[in-house]
Amino acid sequence: MKKIEHIGIAVKNIDQATKTYEMLLNKKAYKEEEVESEGVKTVFFETGESKIELLGATTDNSPIAKYINKKGEGIHHIAFAVDNINNEIKRLKDIGFQLINNEAKTGADGKIIAFLHPKSNNGVLVELCQDAN
Repeated sequence: MKKIEHIGIAVKNIDQATKTYEMLLNKKAYKEEEVESEGVKTVFFETGESKIELLGATTDNSPIAKYINKKGEGIHHIAFAVDNINNEIKRLKDIGFQLINNEAKTGADGKIIAFLHPKSNNGVLVELCQDAN
């Protein structure tokens, strides 16, 4: 793992949260993107070498909507940058980590991603991210 790529924050109202984080960080978001397959709208802010990703549900049955209904708003996941996501998936699976995604898939912000189940990480949802380029 190279670094913390971003911290994902689940929010009820993405537009309101975007305004809040613009004021907090004293900068505008650099990217907004909808990931239709996941039922989520994302908004990204750069913070030094890492990023903040706001996650708002676009459907009532999306994973983010379910998360907010169960746990409320807040930190949803921590994402780590990796050089080779397929090697990391295999390595982590081989040493006993439970994966949500056994294969990498397209995510937001030009990334290929995979998630590890929180049960394997002391209750923390972990995302692996590799640049798609």
